[in-house]
Amino acid sequence: MTGWQMLFYKEILRFWKVGFQTVAAPVITAILYMMIFGHVLEDRVQVYESVSYTAFLLPGLVMMSVLQNAFANSSSSLIQSKVMGNLVFLQLTPLSHRAWFVAYVGSSVARGLAVGAGVMLATWWFARPTLEAPLWILVFAFLGAGLLGALGLIAGLWAEKFDQMAAFQNFIIVPMTFLSGVFYSIHSLPDFWQTVSHLNPFFYMIDGFRYGFFGVSDVSPWLSLGLVGSAFVLVSAVALHLLRIGYKIRH
Repeated sequence: MTGWQMLFYKEILRFWKVGFQTVAAPVITAILYMMIFGHVLEDRVQVYESVSYTAFLLPGLVMMSVLQNAFANSSSSLIQSKVMGNLVFLQLTPLSHRAWFVAYVGSSVARGLAVGAGVMLATWWFARPTLEAPLWILVFAFLGAGLLGALGLIAGLWAEKFDQMAAFQNFIIVPMTFLSGVFYSIHSLPDFWQTVSHLNPFFYMIDGFRYGFFGVSDVSPWLSLGLVGSAFVLVSAVALHLLRIGYKIRH
């Protein structure tokens, strides 16, 4: 194997060996969301014509799981290595900053998609949404997972303690995913909160991903694709720069 492939393989093994915690647990959480919200709101909320609320909810839960777990993979790996002190062994290798980026973000995408597939399979029997544009589903799944994997890389480089990482995830990642239209359409919100939702990049990932199932969305999927793609390029550039200069990993 080349260097980046070995590091990628190591990162895959890292989360797969504790798969019950890293893959199965998020799937179970998504099932609980589906059971609770689907049961309570099925007959009370209809977002799109001829689409049940449970069917509407399923893509949002899948994408939310993809995003949260992609972020958790790269961020937790880096902070654990920094706190435990074994990151120095990786620094001794001749791997370039690009190899680090590809391995960490690639493994984050793998974990995010694995969890997303698990959520899809586990919740499919609740509702079976159509697949109007499967290519859009794949594009937004990969872009979203890659974006959050790169963001997790930045957070892992910045954080020096576990509580800093927990604060980053609990006060930024989780609220932004929950307020991105996973459980509702933003058109049901007052005008002010609709405007706020349009400033949330997670909204465009969820909305574009959902478009692939139903062929309808709150905003144009091309707008979502442009914004998510631009965000991925920008965040990736920042992550690569921080890796290149050894931000908080070279003392």
